[in-house]
Amino acid sequence: MAPAAGAWTRSASAEPGFFPVFSQSFNSRSFLMAKVAVVFHSGYGHTRRVAQSVADGAQGQLLEIDADGNLPEGAQEALACADAIIFGSPTYMGSVSWQFKKFADASAKTWYTQSWKDKVFGGFTASANVNGDKHSTLHYFMTLAMQHGGIWVGTGQNYNNTKASQRSDINYLASSAGPMAQTPGDAGADEMNEGDLETARRFGQRV
Repeated sequence: MAPAAGAWTRSASAEPGFFPVFSQSFNSRSFLMAKVAVVFHSGYGHTRRVAQSVADGAQGQLLEIDADGNLPEGAQEALACADAIIFGSPTYMGSVSWQFKKFADASAKTWYTQSWKDKVFGGFTASANVNGDKHSTLHYFMTLAMQHGGIWVGTGQNYNNTKASQRSDINYLASSAGPMAQTPGDAGADEMNEGDLETARRFGQRV
């Protein structure tokens, strides 16, 4: 009889006097897709495009924080059921938007019960400047995730930093902590760099 999917079986070729060799059989149908929630705020649409790219890669659910800092109906239930939560916010004045901060502060009730403990977390941000202190925003997300007892996932992507590198390359902004996007202040969301969006999509796949 064939072993059950995911079962460990001893190899018939194991030699006497040596440790037995085990292998694990998998059936792709036995895996359930992880539930990923992308909770974000976007001021002018740029962060929304990054969020969509992340969600496309992760096959996740978008939960957009509105202009008043409120979550859509059913968002708390979606976050509670998610296996992974990905944060997103533009970088304003070196940190997250006040709308995202309102959501983060309201999560203290969740922190009290540690109901997000051991979930996977990640984060992304966008700004008009190449630097713009975007790492401060990602570090804020990391701290928030650690407060909730989470497990952080970075981009896992190499940098493109040679003379031949192009602005449209993957992870051109060289962030390990999470995807960064940069768009000139006078450019609309429809003019965003495709390399930044592809970086976000691949990050979503990794999560």
